[in-house]
Amino acid sequence: MNVRIRRAERRDVDGMLQLVRELATFEREPDAVSVTPEHMADAGFGPHPVWVGWVAENDGAMVGMAICYERYSTWKGRRLYLEDIVVTSKARGQRIGERLFRECARYAVEQGHAGMVWQVLDWNVDAIRFYERHGASMDPQWINGSLEVEQLKRLAVP
Repeated sequence: MNVRIRRAERRDVDGMLQLVRELATFEREPDAVSVTPEHMADAGFGPHPVWVGWVAENDGAMVGMAICYERYSTWKGRRLYLEDIVVTSKARGQRIGERLFRECARYAVEQGHAGMVWQVLDWNVDAIRFYERHGASMDPQWINGSLEVEQLKRLAVP
């Protein structure tokens, strides 16, 4: 396999979104992806981009990707959040995930971030081992909370 890693471009969004859907299926949430290609493209390449990404290609076919964005911690300062790192099932075992992870780390260092954070499902032991092999600490104490748009709208009303 001759895999090339490069910075994501607008033309990659459809393929990246397909990988996001593949990840959602793997994470047992096949119907949870609601973002459109237009929204994803605007969020990454519009006038105010909020994410940066990389794609892995083998002979022109996308076989992996990573998406990150900046967040701010009142305890630690600017940190990079790794939203998704995905490698197609057919391309696993080729160190593509490691190369994508290193690109994110390199970007975090170049941008002066104080660290990089992400989430991983507690049953995804392969991913947990992957991160631990790279020196990551995993903290099981924090519980994630979220509100969807309808919940936000209800909360926003005084």
